[in-house]
Amino acid sequence: MATVPEVCEHLHLPLQSGSDRILAAMHRGYTAERYLERLHAARAGIEDLAITTDLIVGFPGETEDDFERTLEVVAEAGYDAAYCFVYSPREGTEAAGMVDQFVDHSVCVDRFERLQRVLRRSATLTHKSRIGRIEEVVVEGPAKREPGQITARTRQNKLVHFSAAGGLRAGTYADVRIVGAATHYLHGELLEVTAPPRHRRRIPVVSA
Repeated sequence: MATVPEVCEHLHLPLQSGSDRILAAMHRGYTAERYLERLHAARAGIEDLAITTDLIVGFPGETEDDFERTLEVVAEAGYDAAYCFVYSPREGTEAAGMVDQFVDHSVCVDRFERLQRVLRRSATLTHKSRIGRIEEVVVEGPAKREPGQITARTRQNKLVHFSAAGGLRAGTYADVRIVGAATHYLHGELLEVTAPPRHRRRIPVVSA
C-alpha cells in the first residue's frame, strides 16, 4: 500500500472488541495491544491513511469492564468511520450456544449509543482536519440526499458532495477543495476535471 500508487490510502482493520477476554472468546487471535501496534505501524508507513473498522457490542459474556476497554481502544485508534453491530446469535456458531451469557438487549442498546458518541467525535475531528485541502476524487454520480450535488470519493474512500454545472459522468476524476465537514461526508468545491471516465457509456438495447 505504501509503494503502489494505484492502491488508495484506506485500510479496513476490524477490531470487534477492545477486551482481550472477549477477543479470546471470539477466537480472534490477537490482543488489543497487538492490534494497536499494527494500526500505528500502518499509519507510520502510509501517509494520510484512513482507517475504518468493525465493532460488535454485547458479545455473550461482555461485562461493563470489557466494554470500557473497547471504548479506550476506539478512542486511541481515532477511526475515520466504523461499522457497529449489536450481537445477534448466528446458528451453528459457538457463541449462539452461550445463551446463559447473553447480554440484556437494553444494556446492548445503551453501550451501542455510547460507542457511537465516541466514534462520531473522532470521525468529525478527522473530517474537519481536511477542510482547506485539495483532494483527488472519482465521481460516483448524483448525490442521493443532496439535490443538485455530485457525490464522489477521495483516495481515503471519503464521500464528498459538490456542485458541478451540467453534472459529471460516473468515473470522472477531478480535484476539489474541501470547504466543509460532517460526520459521514465532506463538502467540496470543484476546481477542475482531471480525467474523463475510462469506461464506455452503456447504450440500452430494446428488442423489437
